[in-house]
Amino acid sequence: MGLEQIIPAIFLIAVLVLVLPSFLRSNNESKQLLKNLFIWSVIVVTIVIITYLISK
Repeated sequence: MGLEQIIPAIFLIAVLVLVLPSFLRSNNESKQLLKNLFIWSVIVVTIVIITYLISK
């Protein structure tokens, strides 16, 4: 794992740390939280698949 993979990972973790508290605070109901987590997981998986297909 080179530096070109470590730096973006650090930035993504930093963004997660900044966004996560507000995300959890705004989703105080478990049903709403699960719905939002599902939506975000679909978005992330889609981006990962598209990135993988483009870089291949």
